[in-house]
Amino acid sequence: MSYPPDPNNPYGQQPPAPGYGYPQQAPPQPAPGYGYPPPAAPGYGYAPAVPQSMPGLVMTARVLLFIVGGVQTILAIIYLLIGAAAKDVTNTAKATTSDNPFTAIGDAAAGILIVVAILLALFAALSITLGAKFGKGGNNVRITTIVYGSLGCLVGLLILAGAVTAGTAIGYVMAGLWLAISIIWITAMCTQEGSGWFNRPRY
Repeated sequence: MSYPPDPNNPYGQQPPAPGYGYPQQAPPQPAPGYGYPPPAAPGYGYAPAVPQSMPGLVMTARVLLFIVGGVQTILAIIYLLIGAAAKDVTNTAKATTSDNPFTAIGDAAAGILIVVAILLALFAALSITLGAKFGKGGNNVRITTIVYGSLGCLVGLLILAGAVTAGTAIGYVMAGLWLAISIIWITAMCTQEGSGWFNRPRY
């Protein structure tokens, strides 16, 4: 017959110490909101940082749009004045001579100059409008600038081909400028900073 162990007997069987047969309890964890941040949920990363100011390359592209728009405006005015002057000379020649083959050439040249002036004015309006919308514009402004830069690269290649054919130094300079500016436009819109700027949340 067995008896329960006497707790006052120093030679009796003692209860096992914690850690030798009994699982230890984990210390209580502090509740969230009392000095400790709550643990992050697994599987969810951090959201990308939203740019607070316009990135430097995007700002450079914006300045170049304004500069190109100003140059296009000046060229449009110059071509328009030359075309109007050529038209006046042709009309005067028609009034003085009834049969002059150069009047037809003058009319065609004046018409081409006026058309070029109108195209330059339209591109100037597009350049200035895009530059003005860089501050608050969305992804559509970024895509339009990419398309515009691609057209600028095409124009630069055409100027380069004409410079190679004619062998003029000014043509190489113009082609290089157009290609460099257009590449800056495209690069600024395709970088992570540029995409983040135009896709940032607006409140």
